[in-house]
Order: sequence, then C-alpha cells, then structure tokens
Amino acid sequence: MSQTPDVSTNPPQMIFVNMPVKDLPRSMQFFKSLGYEFNAQFTNDQAACMVISETIYVMLLTETFFRSFTAKALCDTATTTEMLVCLSSTSRAAVDELVGKAVVAGAKCPKAPMDFGFMYQRAFEDLDGHIWEVIWMDPAHVQQQSGSQAAS
Repeated sequence: MSQTPDVSTNPPQMIFVNMPVKDLPRSMQFFKSLGYEFNAQFTNDQAACMVISETIYVMLLTETFFRSFTAKALCDTATTTEMLVCLSSTSRAAVDELVGKAVVAGAKCPKAPMDFGFMYQRAFEDLDGHIWEVIWMDPAHVQQQSGSQAAS
C-alpha cells in the first residue's frame, strides 16, 4: 500500500530544463519582459537560472557552455524541433496575455490558437526558436476525468 510521502524529509522533485541560447543577456531580457525572474545565485555570464515556480527552473545556457554537457550537436531550431515546453496557465486570458507579451518582446507564433472548449492552447517561439506552449484547462473537466479514471 503506497503512502503519501513526507515532504519534510522528501521535498517535491524539481525540474531544471537546460536550454541553449545565442545571446544570454538578450534572452534574459526577453523572459524578464514576460514577467519571469532569475535566481542570481545560479546566474553568471554563461548561464541564467529562470524561475518558473518553486519547483520548475529553466537554465538558459550560452551555446558554448551548453556544449560542455553533451557530445551531441545542437539542433538548428530554424528547421528542427527537439522538444516543446508546455506551461499551464490560470485562464484563457492569462494564456493570451503571456503570448501577447512574448510577441511584443520579439517572439513568433508558429501556429494559430487551439480551442477545444475545455482546453485552450497557444504557442510562441522564443528568440532562439524554442517552442513554448501555454495552456489553460477547465479544472472542472480535469477533475471529472480524474474521478472517472480512478473508478475504473
């Protein structure tokens, strides 16, 4: 029988997404204009620690520094997508607001908004071509689905 973990001894798992960038100060300014902050303790001229939440961070790494972590070539984001980063949002309006700020700051929108009624999604490409999806899901729909799956 599984038990709820004791977070006092087992803190929530964290995620650090590492992303190569061509111009670190420019990328930092872009994300600051979207409302994100950086942890100065883990930020220098090679890397910047962007805080998404208490457990989610994006490490913006200069391409040279990023290459020191892998022997593989970096993908060309103009022609290749390696991954999609998807962030949840509190409302449809919040989705539009964040994507709107990104566009004003120089981002491109790679596709039209997608509206499924219970879920609303938009996307933007940051200054380095990384694709960020921003979604809102109706909490009532999510809870309803979770309850029906638990009963199975």
